[in-house]
Amino acid sequence: MIKPIQLVSLVLAAGFSSFINAMTLDISGNSSICQDTALIQQGILDYYSGDGVFQDPYYWWEGGLAFGLMIENTFLCQNTTFNSKLQDALIAQSGTSWDFMPESQTMVEGNDDQGVWGLTLMTAAERNFSRAANGTESRKNIPEWVTMAQSIYNTMYARWDTSSCGGGLRWQIYTWNNGYNYKNTIANGCLFNLAARLGRYFNNQTYMDQAEEIFTWLVDVDFINLNGSSAKVYDGATTTSNCSDITALEWSYNYGTILGGAAYMYDATNQSSVWESRVNDLWEGTSSTFFNSDGIMYEQQCQASKTCNNDQRCFKSLLSMMLEYTYLLVPTLKDDIYDKLTTSAKAAAGSCDGGYDGHTCGMNWFTSTNDGYYGLGEQMSALGAIQSLLGSSRPDLYKESTNEYMAKGDATAGTATSSSSNEEALLENQLDVTKGDKVGAAFLTAVVLSILIAGSVSMLF
Repeated sequence: MIKPIQLVSLVLAAGFSSFINAMTLDISGNSSICQDTALIQQGILDYYSGDGVFQDPYYWWEGGLAFGLMIENTFLCQNTTFNSKLQDALIAQSGTSWDFMPESQTMVEGNDDQGVWGLTLMTAAERNFSRAANGTESRKNIPEWVTMAQSIYNTMYARWDTSSCGGGLRWQIYTWNNGYNYKNTIANGCLFNLAARLGRYFNNQTYMDQAEEIFTWLVDVDFINLNGSSAKVYDGATTTSNCSDITALEWSYNYGTILGGAAYMYDATNQSSVWESRVNDLWEGTSSTFFNSDGIMYEQQCQASKTCNNDQRCFKSLLSMMLEYTYLLVPTLKDDIYDKLTTSAKAAAGSCDGGYDGHTCGMNWFTSTNDGYYGLGEQMSALGAIQSLLGSSRPDLYKESTNEYMAKGDATAGTATSSSSNEEALLENQLDVTKGDKVGAAFLTAVVLSILIAGSVSMLF
């Protein structure tokens, strides 16, 4: 616990440090942006526990997103400072089957959690991020990042559920987690985004067809509303209503995941007019919903009321990354998107003058200084917005055909029996049932499962 005298010292240090270290963003050159983002990443790592996990109260999926942003930064800024840490994190959390279902997440992992890690692996593949530690061959037997992404995609797509709503993924993987009876945009948006990116990376029609299938389903159940020129993207609906009770909440990461996937499909289909129209509509919806009249990004659902939780405070980071990819893949939108990203990046940098280090970022970018909020989400969102300005200064998003050294992948990855397929076996493993306990194992498992289904274990995002 911080003692009063320590607290006074910290406050004084924060004020002095803010005076001498306040972040000023110069967008005229890459060096200023990269210097600022290096400081922001140090702030991200203040919350890092190691082995791919961030400290409580930050959930597992948010770590996956943080690493994706940092991998993007290694490419944009050509900064290898954190390479080993990032490589270690991805490998530590990949699980025994390389499908990002590690034992530590066995009881609580959701489709959206696994999907976000998949997006990070696609960024690693498209940016040709190294698997080797410091250029050694010590990790030559570890699958390629894109192979891990394929493993995630295949295990998720195998859960496509036609028992309700005509298809779609449930929010949760396991029956015992709160949210199992909910199908939402982020889980299915991650699946769509992955399919589109794998389709583009491999120029593979099967992935593209599946991306079309997933997108069409999202439109059919009205999670995506394309009526008019400004699309709406809603949160989800319950399976008990057959997805008729739409939760009409709008979150920036949902819009970003769908818009980004559509941009990949536009590029993968040789700039088809159908996907061009969809991208334009989704951008119009995004622009009108998540940017104020000055062109500054904000989380409109909770920011004004100051009710954003730890998850929601990082959503803007995923939107920024997907806007960067969108302007790279859909050049006709570059000027409009880049203009808003520039305004938002400057505003985000203005919020990064808090904390004892003088460059801790805040949540509200409308003011020219830190708003008193701080945390992993605030650091991630500022990083995403600021580094998004560098996309055009580096080579395009890679794909298998870029050169002979690109990863070739494995379309069968993750198609063997999934580690999520047997709930009873999972429960038995978690209970550490020994040979001497086998007589009562079935009964004990049934009792525990019934309790869990009744809701005694709450879903962790």
